[in-house]
Amino acid sequence: MSKIIIIGYSGHAFVAIDALQKSGFKIFGYCDQQEKKENPFDLNYLGSEDNFDFEGKLAFVGIGNNNIRKLVMTKLEQLDFAKAIHPSAVISAISKIGAGTLIAANAVVNPLSNIGKGVIVNSGAIVEHECNLEDFVHIAPGATLAGNVTVGALTFVGANAVVKQGVKIGSKVTIGAGAVILEDIPDNAVVVGNPGKIIKYNK
Repeated sequence: MSKIIIIGYSGHAFVAIDALQKSGFKIFGYCDQQEKKENPFDLNYLGSEDNFDFEGKLAFVGIGNNNIRKLVMTKLEQLDFAKAIHPSAVISAISKIGAGTLIAANAVVNPLSNIGKGVIVNSGAIVEHECNLEDFVHIAPGATLAGNVTVGALTFVGANAVVKQGVKIGSKVTIGAGAVILEDIPDNAVVVGNPGKIIKYNK
């Protein structure tokens, strides 16, 4: 089994490393712009990813910010990116999970869902049947997407938010924690409340 290099080493990386190790992967070390003082997994610092030879190794970008995660994965698109899937996650055999995606502890991905690359489906989140999550989406802990929901690239769905079945959410949307989304949401909107209302647009 290939060794995995973690790119970025903070909160999101910690969750991914835990999932990877519990799934039997060996972490070779981490790349970052500078060595971190906090090193809970006692990993070797390998310097910047720009100067590291990844030959024979998998990579995982452990950066929680959707835009930065996309930037790094695009810059290193020639690499093989691992999927970090926690053993407690429940994933249908007829769903699709893209490279560089995290499916965290107790998350559920049900049949015929399509999860893009560099996606985060965080702890306890539910992605129901036939959902489509485009690249670099983040579904926060406890959020629920009912069946046939579409989520555009780079969108963030906050903790414990609920999205009604069949709703289409655009790209670069921010949905607040606990929001209840009953209608389609256009690109770049910021939505909060129950029922969800657009309060502004991301620039």
